[in-house]
Amino acid sequence: MRPIERLCEVNRKAVPATVQVCPCGRLGARGQPLGFAACCGRFIDDFDTTPAPDAQALMRSRYSAFVLERADYLRATWHLSTRPADDLCFDSSTRWLGLDVRSHRVTGSDRAEVEFIARYRAAGRAVRIAERSRFVREDARWFYVDGDDLSVAAAGAVSTASSSASADPNAAAANRRA
Repeated sequence: MRPIERLCEVNRKAVPATVQVCPCGRLGARGQPLGFAACCGRFIDDFDTTPAPDAQALMRSRYSAFVLERADYLRATWHLSTRPADDLCFDSSTRWLGLDVRSHRVTGSDRAEVEFIARYRAAGRAVRIAERSRFVREDARWFYVDGDDLSVAAAGAVSTASSSASADPNAAAANRRA
């Protein structure tokens, strides 16, 4: 079961005071990790007034929202056409290990794709997710739409099955575990 598949009430979790470095791993001009407040925190904590400026920033902030279990932000940034009807919940055994944004490309005036690898450990098992996510901009705000699982299957083939369920870094892994 994916970490977000369990039904529960949507909780707006406070960011722990110990979160100083942004979970997304973005580096500043000097090669140092950016702080949460200067990076994804401004989008997550001030969603109403500070939208992510591009699809890559939204992807990074969504990853950080998974790490911090911010279901409110994840739902708000999920396009209405693919947003799950159920509330999001998180698996307490999940420990996020890192995000690597491989590419970001604009595919139209209000469309973009971000290819990434996210890693996490759940119930003692390491999982690596590779996905090409699609985003759309509406009313000056970016939204996650869906993604293609790019994870290498056991036979060495690359899966590109589109899935609206892959609206999070966990979806590709859930497909492999099923």
